[in-house]
Amino acid sequence: MQRRKIHNTRIELTELGFGASVIGNLFRVTPPEDASAAVDAAWDAGIRYFDTAPHYGLGLSEHRLGAALRGRPRDEYIVSSKVGRLLVPNEHPRGIDSEGFVVRDDLRRQWDFSRDGVLRSIEATLERTGLDRLDIVYLHDPEDHWRPAADEAMPALADLRDQGVVGAIGTGMNQSAMLARFLRETAADLVMLAGRYTLLDQTALDDVLPDAQDTGKSVVAVGVFNSGLLSRDLPAAGLKYDYQDAPPALVARARAIAEICEQHGTTLPAAAIAFPTTHPSTVNVTLGMRTREQVERNADLQRSTVPQALWDDLRSQGLIRPDVPAAGGGDGSVPIGDGIQGRHDRCL
Repeated sequence: MQRRKIHNTRIELTELGFGASVIGNLFRVTPPEDASAAVDAAWDAGIRYFDTAPHYGLGLSEHRLGAALRGRPRDEYIVSSKVGRLLVPNEHPRGIDSEGFVVRDDLRRQWDFSRDGVLRSIEATLERTGLDRLDIVYLHDPEDHWRPAADEAMPALADLRDQGVVGAIGTGMNQSAMLARFLRETAADLVMLAGRYTLLDQTALDDVLPDAQDTGKSVVAVGVFNSGLLSRDLPAAGLKYDYQDAPPALVARARAIAEICEQHGTTLPAAAIAFPTTHPSTVNVTLGMRTREQVERNADLQRSTVPQALWDDLRSQGLIRPDVPAAGGGDGSVPIGDGIQGRHDRCL
């Protein structure tokens, strides 16, 4: 699997990344042997970028990811984690976490984007993972904390980057407008864009993607299945869209896209993974993967070829925005993750 650099950094990411939120027991229990097998399968598939966070399972994701990577050559893989939520003792536990993870709530999350909070968070992550360093650190969901995130947390991360302690810094969240602001107004190298540049939502074309091009910075795309609606060959009622039950109109639109995918010899999930790479600022697609089988399926989808003509067809039928850029590819086809070209000197 190819690696490409985050612009203006030394960090190279594989085309596909492993999102470790689900091995932190997101929504349901993931047995430890399944979590370990998923990381092993990712390694076997050539994936060398792994993303986690303290928020994911109140540290469980970090523990499991670090244990699964232990003993592997450290210079061969990239790990990112996040700051902004410190884990502190929970004075009033009720038995189970209230934020979507099936874990005991002996700890709780405490928002903290201060310089001290950033340093304490990184130190705790290194302890949980057993790693000697983090390669990328993101501010995690700072939507309601712009001022301390921009004025304290990001400068603290910039100092660590400038000292060579971390390789790249950024911000991740589910909206695009503030991500664009971080690119324009702070020292961020990249942003993690969740669900806002997908086959069903292209709002990032209004702000963060053009700003990434203008500033020469990079984007990691996550949430490309929009919580599940785009993960099946033929979408049906009952699937999730942005963590809620998908509205019938969106299910119908996803089915229409799926039918056109079939006409072009591909599938809706393969197209969903390929779609973010239509923009030259997208540097990587990271997927949450719970089991070996999910990893193997997603790696196969990522390696498949999606015809460029598919995007033309979707534009002409009004199923994606007319300003979605055409991906590169001299033969009219774009291998997923290989059509990321343009001003970023092939920076994935």
